[in-house]
Amino acid sequence: MSFDDPSENEAWALREGFDFELWSDIDQDLAVYYGAASLGDPLADRKTFILDADGTLVLQYTGALVVSLHPADVLADCTALFGP
Repeated sequence: MSFDDPSENEAWALREGFDFELWSDIDQDLAVYYGAASLGDPLADRKTFILDADGTLVLQYTGALVVSLHPADVLADCTALFGP
């Protein structure tokens, strides 16, 4: 999720060949709620939050994330939490 306009995110996703939806938080509501930014910050901190089907926070990653390894870590944790 970023503070970018949805059309910018969509264009970037198309260029990168992503097969998933990117979300925009242009009002910074979610970033502020989850403590990833203060209102008016130009960028949010890198954080990952895993929610269950009911929207309950079940796992969060904060601090320094190794971008090249993080997706595999999240996938392994989601598989352990929710099954394959």
